[in-house]
Formats: sequence, structure tokens, C-alpha cells
Amino acid sequence: MEPNTALELVKKGATFLALDVPQYTLFGIDTQMFSAGPNFKGIKMIPPGIHFIYYSSSNREGNEFSPIVGFFIDTSSSQVIVRRWDQKEERLVKVSEEEEERYSDAVKRLEFDKQLGPYTLSQYGDWTHLSNYITKDTVDRLEPIGGKITIACESDVVEMFSKTSMEKSLAEHLTNNKFSTRDDKSQKQRCYYTAIPRVVKQKGISGEDLTSLNLDKTYLLETILMKEYGGDEEALLAELQFAFIAFLMGQSLEAFLQWKLLVSLLLGCTESPLHSRSQLFTKFVKALYYQLKIGFQKDTGDMTQGVADESWLSSDSFLHRLCKDFFSLVLEAPVVDGDLLTWTRRLKSLLEDSIGWKFQEDSAADGVFFDEDDEYAPVVENLDDAMSK
Repeated sequence: MEPNTALELVKKGATFLALDVPQYTLFGIDTQMFSAGPNFKGIKMIPPGIHFIYYSSSNREGNEFSPIVGFFIDTSSSQVIVRRWDQKEERLVKVSEEEEERYSDAVKRLEFDKQLGPYTLSQYGDWTHLSNYITKDTVDRLEPIGGKITIACESDVVEMFSKTSMEKSLAEHLTNNKFSTRDDKSQKQRCYYTAIPRVVKQKGISGEDLTSLNLDKTYLLETILMKEYGGDEEALLAELQFAFIAFLMGQSLEAFLQWKLLVSLLLGCTESPLHSRSQLFTKFVKALYYQLKIGFQKDTGDMTQGVADESWLSSDSFLHRLCKDFFSLVLEAPVVDGDLLTWTRRLKSLLEDSIGWKFQEDSAADGVFFDEDDEYAPVVENLDDAMSK
């Protein structure tokens, strides 16, 4: 890069100044990760907008790491954000306004320039695909008190989480011997995700109608869109992206569970993709395409290996079954929105080419079975029981 161009990017981009970060600490921003050297002081040339900062402290040898801590930031042009490493708590904390102003002036005078790692602009496109619906309002609405997202605050989620064989493997992959919890107030700092019921329950309707509502999630989707998001489709997609980032980069089990609920809700609709909400589903399938494309990359580093865990590759995973039904719905429909058809085909090809999934029609007798503990197996209402309620 030409020196003048680089200097212009340094001046216009935001800077995240991280003071006193111990050597070997893994430090990430968006899809990029660094290992802190002795002179590391943060990241420069950050494009304006929403970003995700995450880190994992190391022992002195640099071969064991603590649970990841992550948080979202909203940057503007030439802004300087200053955090200092708290040695006792092993985390980044805010500095005083006076210190922030003093350090901000020093950054603008380029006093820290050689100690700042450059934001890799060639990877910015991946980040925008993962976060293009997230706004400051999204972060304010969903982030926990204090903003910190970490599995160390989710001990109760871990206990209730491992239901299917895939989830047991995922929980073990994310927690393993690095996972530890502290008996402090941080364990109560959880994200404010939207409640997504797995099963529709409604009084005063027939068992047949209740079964229909559970086989096609369109009614549930419409209810949640209006009640929780004020009809704003992109607010729902923003939460989908927020949860995925918190899961992929922050390795949050709570975030994975919310992402799974939202994906299952949308892929479980049969009426709205073809009729009332075609544009929403085009945006959703495109967002899911990039989530899985980036998540299945093998070279993203140890901090972003959640999706690439082998348990995801099994054809009995919830995602495989839901995608199979959704692909059949869209690809076999006599009339379908052109953009939705294009992105559905791209998603299908990605899953077939990247991990070898096959989506041809099979019967249960041909070997398609549901895990007995799978909460996303088909829900069929007993008509006699329903009528008696």
C-alpha cells in the first residue's frame, strides 16, 4: 500500500487502543485474530460501523487460554476507543474520560502508530456479510449489562444445553478444559434475546388446526415479527446475525441456542417464503449462506471454530433436516420469487460442495432418523388429546 494511502486510512479509520495487554493474549476483531506480542497496543484503520472485539488471555507459556470474552462496539470516522487490561480480572476495562482524551490525542499524533496492528481491509467484506443488519439499536437492545459476552457467564446454559448428540459435542468443544466459572455477579449478565417458543400453543382451536400451526411456522413468525420487532423484518435478521457472531467469535452457547431457534423458526415456514414474506426469506437465506460459508472455513483460527466442529457435518443435524425440507419447498414450487430461488440454490450448493451433504428425498426406511432427544423433531398434536383440553 502506498504510504500516503495508508496514512489517510489511519487518520480516517477508527482506532481501538488496548493498553497493557499481556503477551500471547489472543485478540480478535470481526473475522480477524492476532496474538499479542510485547509491543501490541491495539488495532488501527477500523472502518466506521459495528464491530465485535474478542479476546482470550493466556498463561505465561502461551499454551493455555481462558474463556473468550467479547463485546460489540460502534465506531465512527477517526474515533479512538481506549481500554486498559485489568490484571486481576484478566479483562479489558474502560479508562477515565480524562485518560481517554489524553490517549486519543496521542493516537491522533501517531505516537502509537507502530504498536497498532492494521485492520485487514481485504477481510472487511466477510464482516459486512455477517453484520450488515446490525445497528447500534440492535446492540443496545440485546447486549448484556456491561456488554461482556462470555461462556463463563453461562454455567446454567451449559447444564441445560446438551440435549442432542450434536449439541453435546458442541458444548464439549466450546467448554473443554478451558471452561471455568466464577462465583460473581457476571454470571447474571446475559443477553436480552427475544423469546422464541418452540411449539405453538393456542386455546380455543381444533387439534387439527393446532397441528397445522406447528407444521408451518408462518403464524408464529408473523406473531413474533409484530409483537417483538414491531413488524421490522431487518430487526429480526439483525438478532440472527448478533447471535451468530456471539456464537462464532465469542463461543457463546446461549448465542448458539438463540441462533438455532431463529433459524428453525424461519426454515420451518412453508406459506410465508412463497407468498407474504418472499423478500424477508431472500435476505434470510443470503445471510445464512454467508454465515455458513464463513463459519465452515477451516483457516479461521482457534477462536472461530465453533461451526466447523465435526458434529455439524452429520446428516442427522437439525440444520440438515430443516434445510432439506426448505429446499424441497422452494425448489419444487411452481411459482417462486427469482431472488429467493437463486439464493436457495446457492445455499444448497454450498452445503453440498463444502461438506458433502445430500438432499435427495429419502424415506425413514432408507435411513433418516431423528435423535430421540431432538427438540426439533416434527411436532404432531394428538387430536383426541387436543380436543379434550
